[in-house]
Amino acid sequence: MKSRPQMIQRKKVDRRTVLRGSAAVLGLPLLEAMTPMARSAFASPDSMPRPVRMACIFVPNGVIMPQWKPIVGPSGEPTDWECSETLQPLAPLKHKLNVISNLTHDNGRGYKDGAGDHARCGATFLTAARPLKTSGNIRLGVSVDQIAAAQLAGQTRLPSIELGLEGSRNAGSCDSGYSCAYSSNISWRNETQPMPKETIPRLAFERMFGSGDLAERREANRIRKSVLDVVRGDAQRLMKQLGRSDLRKMDEYFTGVREIEQRIERTEQEDAAALPDIEIPFGRVESFREHARLMFDLMVLAFQTDTTRVATLMLDNAGGNRRYTEIGVSDGHHGMSHHRDKPELVENLRKIDHYLVEQYAYFLKKLEATQDAGGSLLDQSMVLYGSGISDGNRHRHEDLPIVLAGSAAGQIETGRYVDAGKECPMANLFLTMLDLMGTPADSIGDSTGRMTI
Repeated sequence: MKSRPQMIQRKKVDRRTVLRGSAAVLGLPLLEAMTPMARSAFASPDSMPRPVRMACIFVPNGVIMPQWKPIVGPSGEPTDWECSETLQPLAPLKHKLNVISNLTHDNGRGYKDGAGDHARCGATFLTAARPLKTSGNIRLGVSVDQIAAAQLAGQTRLPSIELGLEGSRNAGSCDSGYSCAYSSNISWRNETQPMPKETIPRLAFERMFGSGDLAERREANRIRKSVLDVVRGDAQRLMKQLGRSDLRKMDEYFTGVREIEQRIERTEQEDAAALPDIEIPFGRVESFREHARLMFDLMVLAFQTDTTRVATLMLDNAGGNRRYTEIGVSDGHHGMSHHRDKPELVENLRKIDHYLVEQYAYFLKKLEATQDAGGSLLDQSMVLYGSGISDGNRHRHEDLPIVLAGSAAGQIETGRYVDAGKECPMANLFLTMLDLMGTPADSIGDSTGRMTI
């Protein structure tokens, strides 16, 4: 008779353990020592805690739809498809995502409100609600991320994080009489309160890991002390409790944190060198690619440490007119989106679409490479990517360009091209996502029911 495998004698570490210093709090990745089941030789991935994460990524101005649409195979089955030219960066992870067609934001359409499609594109993206056309007293609705965050409050250090690459303007008119708040924000706590997004990587980092009063945080920034140095004593005590596998995981985790700190530091030094006569206390990142990837890396870190399970990122504000000179496009994005089928403009927009998907693919690959209970972080997540406009030239709000990556801890069958059905409210997808997060809602925006995915 075979002997039973021996239990590994090791002190249990609580899942919500954090490393503390005078001006920092650092969450931890999931370790084997954090659950009694994980310490047993009989443990299986299915026995580990599996919280689901939600990330929502917004792009402005729609896409060139013919180059976005997947290539459908002869059988017409949902699994018989290939990535299109624009979606090609996602090909290595095709089996981990779904491309969804025929989702609609009816409240993005003009009707009696007329012009202002870009403001409505941003406003409806996660709320599916109709914005009040005003530059003064705004009114919209609660966004899907904040419905989830409200119900998860207290389970993580932060209910949610909101990030962006362009600053917000919440006063004045930005699009045909619509408040700039609608163009600058996709996350809304309630009908009149957008969630402020952080655009500076160091401030985002400090929001995630800062502690103590404002003076302490400023002092920590002034001397550029690493958060790892601040929590070193606590970390050393923890490491004595861990086994070999957990020590290796912690080493990889600390290396990742240090790398992000160093990249933020480099961007600040580059800014200071470019403008030597101006003191810049917090670095601005001029390179779009590096800025986007820093923010994506911070989101991975936030999910890995269970600092939060809900995140949003705006790659630009609605109607944004960024010039993507790094890929040879010198004209503004929004201006070109009114291309009137001019081949040279369509080609430049296709380049931008592909480039933005590349950044999304970077995020997904980082999530896939980060292990969590039951699989990778990508397996435990839902990562929504898309826009509230499909065809930017004609301001269409139906058949939106939407990708949903991750299986929400095995709850979603992936690797499919899903037809939601003509004029399916995107709000129906939101209701399903909330169910999968364990944060259900009766309705959101113009929802009519739940979408089967």
